[in-house]
Amino acid sequence: MRLWLTLVTMAVFSTSCVRQTVAVKAVPAPAQPQTVWERQIRNATDAGEGDYQLRVLREKVAADAESIPPRLELAKAYHERGYPDVALEICRSAAERFPASGDLQLALVRELYAMHRPAQAVEGLEAFLRQHPQTAPDYFSWLGILRDALGQWAQGEPEHRRALELNPAADSLHNNLGYNLWMQQKNQAAVGEFREALRINPRSEVAHNNLALALAKQDVNAEAVANWQSAADAAVAHNNLAAVMIEKGNYPAARRELELSLSYNKYLPAALKNLELVSRLDGNPAQFSVKSDQTGWERWKAGFKRLFVGPLDDPRSDPAKPGSPATGEQR
Repeated sequence: MRLWLTLVTMAVFSTSCVRQTVAVKAVPAPAQPQTVWERQIRNATDAGEGDYQLRVLREKVAADAESIPPRLELAKAYHERGYPDVALEICRSAAERFPASGDLQLALVRELYAMHRPAQAVEGLEAFLRQHPQTAPDYFSWLGILRDALGQWAQGEPEHRRALELNPAADSLHNNLGYNLWMQQKNQAAVGEFREALRINPRSEVAHNNLALALAKQDVNAEAVANWQSAADAAVAHNNLAAVMIEKGNYPAARRELELSLSYNKYLPAALKNLELVSRLDGNPAQFSVKSDQTGWERWKAGFKRLFVGPLDDPRSDPAKPGSPATGEQR
């Protein structure tokens, strides 16, 4: 199971004696306000009325009350259309109807994770495993990811290791253990796991980015840039290293990296924003190499807040950042 930073996703929807009666006109009950859930269901239903795929999936669910796959498909379809809450309720009700289904349990876990409810997901998954012991790595990988999301790094490490014991050839599992170890400040062990992930899958952008950040934090800058370039390009790579330098307070080194970044792409929004940030932090005005194109500069300057999210976050101060919910890979 695959689970960048830049690193987790399902369900549905006698008579006795004869008496003489007097007809009485019924008084309509006052309209009850709809709950948020009822409104969401109504909106989702309205949105899906013209959706051929959703209509077919709902018909499949109605036609076979004992079939699990159509429910999984329906939940996924609602999630992809922007109704993760509906997908969650589909998964929840299906898991209650089919309590022994591992596929439904994992679908429910993914939807709870997507809705930022890792504690509920941990509770449900642990209860499921007590009643239905499993040997597939997915269950333990997800337990590790959920504990990471809760900041329970030490408790999550054994779960990541158990998943790897069951599937040592999965690069995503090595990456996830590396992320967990990095968050526990077990830096060398983390770097080793990121390297192993890349040995198995040299094209893993998540592992390249994680390894690059770990190396940059340890001042192994040339290798860090090389790994970032494997996941992006030279301009982005040097800007990322500059962001790490800014966090370390090494503003001269950050300026040098930003100059390199802008020499590859003089309009890279992140690099321009970081250069502006360095200028504010050290009090030295930025010497832009794009003065000959004031129109372009002004255009990017106006888009800073919209386009740029700031220097790289230190993962130790951030919750786990999943990549694709379908893979469960962290970065």
